[in-house]
Amino acid sequence: MKRFLPVSLLLLSLSAYGALNKWVDAEGNVHYSDESPPPNVKAQTLVAPSVASGIPAQKTVAEREAERKKALKAKEEAAQKAAQQQENELAKQKNCEGAKNNLRTLESNSPIATYNDKGERMNMDDASRQQNLETARKQVSTYCN
Repeated sequence: MKRFLPVSLLLLSLSAYGALNKWVDAEGNVHYSDESPPPNVKAQTLVAPSVASGIPAQKTVAEREAERKKALKAKEEAAQKAAQQQENELAKQKNCEGAKNNLRTLESNSPIATYNDKGERMNMDDASRQQNLETARKQVSTYCN
């Protein structure tokens, strides 16, 4: 008796996964059933077993692993993209601050010293200050928009 119960439950559960069949008998009546059609009748399977039972078809281990790897790769790419954007924003902010400081220094009327190729200290003249001011303003508009 103990062996009969598991076998009968297994057989009942297998019948729940049966396909839906359609056939026409000798009198012209159309029949729909999840049971096997009579042997002398040509039957048409309407619904596959996985769809009829409401259970989606199981994916193979390889398919699940491929999906997992694809999702992991997409997640890593999104994280890299976010890190790159953050790095670009920090570089832009740093460039903006540098350009503003340079412009402030050039706009002040205090003397500015520069060094030539020989390492000698020279004071910046008005023409070169104006040229550097224009360059600094362009940098501020580029980096600080």
